[in-house]
Amino acid sequence: MTEYVIVGAVILDRLVGDPRTALHPVVIIGNFIAWLERRLLQATHSPVYKKLTGAVLVISVLAVVYGVVWLVMLALNSLHSWAGYIGGAVLLSFTISTRSLAEAGREIAGFLNSGNMEQARYKVGWIVGRDTAELNTAEVTRATVETVAENIVDGIISPLFYAAIGGVPLAFLYRAVNTLDSMVGYKNEKYRDFGMAAARVDDGFNYIPARITGLLIILAAVLLKQDASGAFQAIKRDAVKHPSPNSGYSEAGVAGALGIRLGGLNYYGGVASLRAYMGEAKCELEPIHIENTIHIMYVVTILFVAGTLACKWLFAYL
Repeated sequence: MTEYVIVGAVILDRLVGDPRTALHPVVIIGNFIAWLERRLLQATHSPVYKKLTGAVLVISVLAVVYGVVWLVMLALNSLHSWAGYIGGAVLLSFTISTRSLAEAGREIAGFLNSGNMEQARYKVGWIVGRDTAELNTAEVTRATVETVAENIVDGIISPLFYAAIGGVPLAFLYRAVNTLDSMVGYKNEKYRDFGMAAARVDDGFNYIPARITGLLIILAAVLLKQDASGAFQAIKRDAVKHPSPNSGYSEAGVAGALGIRLGGLNYYGGVASLRAYMGEAKCELEPIHIENTIHIMYVVTILFVAGTLACKWLFAYL
């Protein structure tokens, strides 16, 4: 049953984490996307042609990924139901990143607490696209909190949501969508047209999970004795200000729950970019806010899994 696969995947990710290997399914998906991109994207193509080939890329990747994972699950389930449960849990664990987000955040917080700004800036540069060489403690903290908060949706709730409604194959289809967006969904000269389909599909897939995440962050704030009212007000007021139609729900929710302000001035390749503010600065950003964000992430994950189990059991008895 899907709910047991979800529970198993969350436990596996918590215990083992995300292995760094070229055989990681998401790495394989990324390599497949890059291979197709090299064959479909030509700088000399017209904008319309780039949009069409970008759509071909999305359709091709999603069809192949879903089909392959569906066949793998079919083979596992035909062997034995437990092969399907265990194999499905292992596969699904590759689509979520709870432990890796926590480890990355805590490593950066550790460098900040020890005063090692050089390593803190270097490590935060691994998880954000902005310039990090001149960031101070508060800015490194902000970048880390924003990344962890945003990835509560992309890296946890969205894949689990699609697993809940469509099993492991649909969770992998979502992961392919998100990988496409992270590779070609940029609004720069190279990908503005070619990556349009990938970006739009990613926005659509994250629409419902992002809003579920916002609600769960409010509940998590209640359980963690944080500012649940502040989380609600920040989501209501600030979520729509975010450049992404979805990321604002988790970022604003975390900001409101912790009484901090996210967003502000970032630099990308030396070019300034002002991101809309999320939340109110009731206190200064400090490394402890990274740990508090990780706590929210874990509680939101538990709440979602518990809600999934409750819904499955409720429908079973109706």
